[in-house]
Amino acid sequence: MDSQVKTDCPILVTGATGRHGNTGEHLVRRLREAGLPVRVLARSVSERTDRLAALGAEIALGDLHDRRSLVPALTDVDLAYFTHPIDAGVVSAAANYASAVKQVGRRPRTVVMSMGPAHPDHPSGLGRAQWLAEQVLEWADLEVTILRVVALFHENIAVLHARDVRARGLIRNSFGENGVGWINGADAAELGLAALLHPARFPETIHYANGTEEFSHVDIAGMLSSLTGDPVRYESITKDQWRDDLLSLSQTDDVVNPAMAQHISAVGETVARSGRSLGADRAAFEALTGREPITMREFLLANLDKFTTRQRYSA
Repeated sequence: MDSQVKTDCPILVTGATGRHGNTGEHLVRRLREAGLPVRVLARSVSERTDRLAALGAEIALGDLHDRRSLVPALTDVDLAYFTHPIDAGVVSAAANYASAVKQVGRRPRTVVMSMGPAHPDHPSGLGRAQWLAEQVLEWADLEVTILRVVALFHENIAVLHARDVRARGLIRNSFGENGVGWINGADAAELGLAALLHPARFPETIHYANGTEEFSHVDIAGMLSSLTGDPVRYESITKDQWRDDLLSLSQTDDVVNPAMAQHISAVGETVARSGRSLGADRAAFEALTGREPITMREFLLANLDKFTTRQRYSA
């Protein structure tokens, strides 16, 4: 295998305090395990930043939507990881980042965690915005590696469906019965780690990474039925119906938001209409990362308490 990048300068990691997949925190942990200096961009001090600091990461208070705060965060940085929450604002975040990089004058190589729907004509508003944000970074002549992960995160099942599974034994969305590629948030972080430390494995500016397994939501409902001992079924609904469900969920869940609701419901409809799977390629993941991926079954077992009541789980 190719040699690992070595640096005495801090590696800047954005998104390390996010909760959808916890990808950034996993990346920080793995960089620290490799003995590399890490600087985390965080909007405020919290329990999450305390955990990161305990790993040996430097905490830089700042915000991708406040260009002024990015300039000191980028000081002495030659390697960075750029990601944005599944929410509105990625284009302005990319513009702020690119402008701050220009002011600092170091031109760090930047690994961008992207998504399969990043395309100028995608029905998802966030997909179109992600594509434009990447254009901004390229127009700024930054050295970027863009990881377009063409898969759903395991964590989506818990975030988007656990409430209905607990209450009604139901998974309902707009994906239909087609198979979908899946990847664990920690494994997405492993791809980011590989791109940061082994750039020769990612020779193109844009790298498409498939999931590590393929399942339909019918399959996942069956797995949950088997693991919990309670019947779980899948129901296919329209894009608008699922968006409305998610908007309702966003009233009580601070991970889900209106932009995410529009995004994932549109992605689901696109997959259902095309009849094409997003696909999976476990061998490619293992070749890039040198690790075996976390399976869907392992994820569900580790998070079984999210999908069933305490009474049913202990029965």
